[in-house]
Amino acid sequence: MSSPSRVVALKKSGGTMAFMKGMLNFLSLNFIPRSSDFGLLILRAALGAGMIYLHGWNKWINFSKYVDAFNDPLNIGKKLSLGLVVFAEVVCSALLIIGFGTRFAALVLAFTMGVALFVVHKGILSVGETSALYLLGYVILLIAGPGKFSFDGGGGGEAKPH
Repeated sequence: MSSPSRVVALKKSGGTMAFMKGMLNFLSLNFIPRSSDFGLLILRAALGAGMIYLHGWNKWINFSKYVDAFNDPLNIGKKLSLGLVVFAEVVCSALLIIGFGTRFAALVLAFTMGVALFVVHKGILSVGETSALYLLGYVILLIAGPGKFSFDGGGGGEAKPH
């Protein structure tokens, strides 16, 4: 025979289980529709716009002012180094935003951020944190592809047969 305190405890645990299930459902945000393609669109747009606005545009419009002070991490000349960085940060970022040549653009940008992080900042995250975060985003896009909301169309993670 069950004691009254045990019956009360069982009733409470049933209520607790329902509460926990409800809380878990809320915390997993199941009420928000899922779309990896929309997520990739947002990632492409945020990385591309951020790179152009915060880094590339100023280098492009003030190219001659930047040349003399610009690092030459690959020993190819300051002007060529800056030109390649501007190409990556402006042209490839614009390609990312519209989703055209996305994987190529992501590869170029990942290489650029890899050089910035590991060569210019010597892999020190406290000074190369921004480069590291951009690098991670570009590697994700390189692997995942552009998603279906792009000119490349229908990318979004499935390997296509050759």
